[in-house]
Amino acid sequence: MGLEEIISKTSVYILIAATLLLIILTGISLKVKPLTAKMKKFLFSSIVIVILFPTLFMAVSTVYLNNVSASSGPVHWHADFEVWSCGKELNLKDPTGFSNKIGTATLHEHNDKRIHLEGVVVNPDDASLGKFFHVIGGEISDISFTLPTNTGSVSVNNTTLCPDGRTGTVQVFVYQTDKDNYYKQTKIHLPEHYTISPQSNVPAGDCIIVEFGPIKSRTDKLCRSYKVAQQIGKLKGEKPNGY
Repeated sequence: MGLEEIISKTSVYILIAATLLLIILTGISLKVKPLTAKMKKFLFSSIVIVILFPTLFMAVSTVYLNNVSASSGPVHWHADFEVWSCGKELNLKDPTGFSNKIGTATLHEHNDKRIHLEGVVVNPDDASLGKFFHVIGGEISDISFTLPTNTGSVSVNNTTLCPDGRTGTVQVFVYQTDKDNYYKQTKIHLPEHYTISPQSNVPAGDCIIVEFGPIKSRTDKLCRSYKVAQQIGKLKGEKPNGY
């Protein structure tokens, strides 16, 4: 659990405790009659303290988080992703109940194939692909990945066979854009440590393709957001060699 999540959960617990104390103090003030001057002073002081403490805690913790964070404050970054296994696309499980997301308040997905990073990046690793897979209940590395789906978790590793009998390999490709509105793809290693680009919109935010299958130097997969951006002229296409 990250520092921001710890502080966030602690704030909730403090607010709940403060609410209960206020109810108790209010009940005492209504039930105990007559109230002596000493009791009135005690109740008033207690109510003020109960109200001020959560406010001060949240204010101080917010300033502290902003000061110690790698991002120097809250961010709102996005990156799109697709996961493929033996030529078949896998979809992350859908949110259930009252939740509209899979993951945490800071790092999650909204059933839209998009990584949402909305909060304070305390450590650079908080914006990593490995952290995202962890908070959604999976894992990823150069040799394996696990993705929770609506029909159960799908796990593969570099000894798993595809239906055609060939051994697959976990590979991750990242598309990034440049200032000239071209994009390029890069095959990355140690994907669990890859940090998404600090972009609010996709594109220019990353398109990440996780693919299990025969070893290749490039992927032919491309996120829908990049395809649409290219169709409407927002992106020129893949950067030509030697450009």
